[in-house]
Amino acid sequence: MKEETGVIAGRDMSGKLLIVIALTALLAIGALVWCYGLSNHLSVAEKKLAAAEQKNEQLAAEQQGLASRLRATTETLGQSVGMTQKQIELKTQTLMASQVAAVRAQNAQTAKLEQEQQAAVKQIGDVATDVGGAKASIVATQTDLADTKAQLQRTIGDAGVMSGLIARTHDELETLKHKGDRNYYEFTLQKGAQPTLLSTVKLQAKKVDDKHSKYTLMVSADDRNIEKKDKSLDEPVQFYTGKDPVLYEIVVNNIAKNVISGYLSTPKGAAQSMAAPTK
Repeated sequence: MKEETGVIAGRDMSGKLLIVIALTALLAIGALVWCYGLSNHLSVAEKKLAAAEQKNEQLAAEQQGLASRLRATTETLGQSVGMTQKQIELKTQTLMASQVAAVRAQNAQTAKLEQEQQAAVKQIGDVATDVGGAKASIVATQTDLADTKAQLQRTIGDAGVMSGLIARTHDELETLKHKGDRNYYEFTLQKGAQPTLLSTVKLQAKKVDDKHSKYTLMVSADDRNIEKKDKSLDEPVQFYTGKDPVLYEIVVNNIAKNVISGYLSTPKGAAQSMAAPTK
C-alpha cells in the first residue's frame, strides 16, 4: 500500500512538473513572440524617426534658404521703397510749391479783378449820374420845346398865303430848325447899311420904326427889287423866286433903334448861293 501510494505520489509530481515545464515553455514562446513584435515595431519606429529627422533637416535647409531669399528680397524691396518714398516726398514738395504759387497767383488775379470791378462800378455810377443828369436835361429841353412848339402859330402872310409856323423868339426858331421842314437863315440888318446876301436873295433895311414896331425892307431877287413897306413885327413877309418859283418867307421878330433881326425861310431843295442855311 505504501509503495502504491508512493508510486501515485511520484506520478502526481511528474504531471505537475510537466505542466510547469509546459507553461514555462509557453511563456517563453510568448515572450519571444512579443519581443520579436516589439523589435519589429521599434525598427519601424526607428525608420520613421530617421525619415522624420531627414525630412526635418530638409525642411530646415529649405527654411534657411527661404529665409535668405526673403532677407534679400526684403532688402531689395526696402531699397526700392526707400527710393520711391524719396521720390514721393520730392514730388509732394514740388506739387505743394506749385499749388502755393498757383494760389498766390489766383489771389493776385482775384484782387486785380476786384479792383477792376470796383473801378467799373464807380464808372458805371458816374455814367449813371451823367445819364441821370442828361435825362433830366433832355426832359427839361423836351418840356421847353413842347412849350415853344405850343406857342408856334401859322398865319396868313402879306401875299395872302398861309405861312409856315412862325418863330417869335430864337428858341422857337431852334424848334423849327429841329423839325427840318425848311431852311432857315438868321439875319440882323442895320438901317442904311449895304444889302445882306442870304441864300439867293439880298435884304436891306430901308426904314425902322421901333416905337410902332414897323419897318420897310428892300428884297432883291431874280434881278428885281421888291419893297416890303410898313411891315409889322412877326408878320410873314412872302415872295416867290427861282426858275420854278417857290415861296420864301421873311419874319422880323425883333425891332430896335435902326436895327431889325429875324430869319429867312426857304423850302427844302431851294437854290442856295454863297450863304449856307442855318440849321
